[in-house]
Amino acid sequence: MPRAFRALLLACLSAPVPAAFAQQATVVPMENVRIDYAQVLSVEPVYQVLRATRTEQQCDPPADASKDAASGDKPKEEGRIARMVDSVKGIFGSDDKDDKDAARADANASPAPVATGQNCRMVTVEREFRSPIAYDVDYVYKGTKYRSRLAEDPGNRLRIRVSVMPYAPGQIRAGNP
Repeated sequence: MPRAFRALLLACLSAPVPAAFAQQATVVPMENVRIDYAQVLSVEPVYQVLRATRTEQQCDPPADASKDAASGDKPKEEGRIARMVDSVKGIFGSDDKDDKDAARADANASPAPVATGQNCRMVTVEREFRSPIAYDVDYVYKGTKYRSRLAEDPGNRLRIRVSVMPYAPGQIRAGNP
């Protein structure tokens, strides 16, 4: 080796190393990603329960009506054929007979219950509403069972993201601590 080259080599080796070359270069391995499907084992909905209360008026039947219902003095209802015969008779009969039939029908009609306010009170009624907000899904992929909470029911198959990357202790990937 020529003398000048040897001197230059010794000068380079004895000179301080710049900071950029002194640090070890970090190599971040690439993540290998693919999409696959897993078999769904079970789906359990997660419910949100909402409770609402409101007040309603509740009326008890009058004391007279409860006695009549208990004694069985209720008038018997006419059969379908008897009503049809009466309507045919009404078509061919006189006006006087129509007036009598109408009066008899009004007498047999049960009066509509009228809330008089005597037996009424305000009652608090509580209602409960349940709606699914998420689904706990158990699934199996390559013989390993997993569980995830999803926003929708996936059905029989679940589309999954499979990521494979070499393990490097002490290595921090961008986005994952």
